[in-house]
This record gives sequence, structure tokens and C-alpha cells, in this order.
Amino acid sequence: MRRWLAIPLAIAVAWLLFTLSPLWSLYSLADAVRRHDAAYVETHVNFRTLRLSLVRQIVAAVRVATDADEDLDPKDRQRLNEAAYGLALALAESLVTPDTVIDLLDDGWPEKLDLKKPESARTTGLSIRNAGRLMSYYAAAEMRGFRAVVIPIPPEGPRAQRTRIRLRLRGFTWRLADIEMADALRGEIAAKLARALAKARINAGGGGK
Repeated sequence: MRRWLAIPLAIAVAWLLFTLSPLWSLYSLADAVRRHDAAYVETHVNFRTLRLSLVRQIVAAVRVATDADEDLDPKDRQRLNEAAYGLALALAESLVTPDTVIDLLDDGWPEKLDLKKPESARTTGLSIRNAGRLMSYYAAAEMRGFRAVVIPIPPEGPRAQRTRIRLRLRGFTWRLADIEMADALRGEIAAKLARALAKARINAGGGGK
């Protein structure tokens, strides 16, 4: 009987240890952000998947904004959505670098980009000063199968004010693969692109007269 009980116990312990394994990578990432260690970030971030994710987030936010504009006809809306993809791609290229990833994670807002931070936005960066704080992140983490984990920053507080990162297991190392921006930041980026698209539409309309 004891032998049979040992098997599920061993499995449970192994799973617990596995779910704890991303914490070391999270702590190392937080330490790199604190020290502004761009070299560490460059080797522990999947910039390709991160760039594609940010493009999708930005385009989706712009589409929501354009769909809410009742003055647009379907053709104009389609053209703006297509143009938004190009602008989002260009913005993601500038946003996804080691320095800007650090800039985003250190306080939840990319100060190096020309984006106005709303007064209502309460962003918090990735900071782990002690084991207790590390366990707060562990309690809030969501395992996605065996190879991915989603961690909110900060681990407490309203979801709309959180930045959510996804770590993915590659070999024996957890790497940063995605950053889901907080609603305030995503909305500000979408608003900036919408203003640029509106300006381009006005200029194009004026040029056609």
C-alpha cells in the first residue's frame, strides 16, 4: 500500500518542483531589469514572438477604435485597419529591443516612447526584493500546459492595470516570449496610431480636391 501511495506523492512533488522552476528565471529577469542589464535581456527574450504579439495587440486596439467611429464607411474602415497594421509593425520594431523591454518592465510604461501616461494609470514594474514577493508572483502565476506560464505584474490589483508576461520553456531555460500590455498603455498606443491615421486621411482627402 505504501508503495502505491509513493507513486502519486512523487508525481505531485515533481509537479510542484516543476511549477516552481520559472521562479528562478523570473527573479533573474527582475534583477536584470533592476540593473538595466540589456545583455541578459537580449539572450533571454524571444523577440520574434514578442514583436508579433505586440503587433496583434496594437492592431486589435486600433480596430476597436475604428469600429466605434460611426462616421467611417466600411471601405474607409478597411483601409484604416490595413494601414494600422503597417504602423503597428513599425512601432513594434522600435518597441521590441532589450532597452525598451527593460524600460517597459521597470515600471509598466515605456518612458522612452512619446506616449502620454494617463493620470488614472497606476502601473507597477517587475520588482522582486525578497522571497515573500517572489511567492506572491508564484501564487498569481497560471501554468499553460508544460511549456508556458503567464505571470501578472503586479501579482495583485485590477487586471486592467496589470502587465502580463508569458515565459516559455526552451530546453531547460524559461525565456520571456510575450508581454500583454496593460489596458492603459494599449489604449494610448491605439489612440496615437488612430490620430496618425486620421491625419493621413485628412491630408489624403485634401490632396484629392
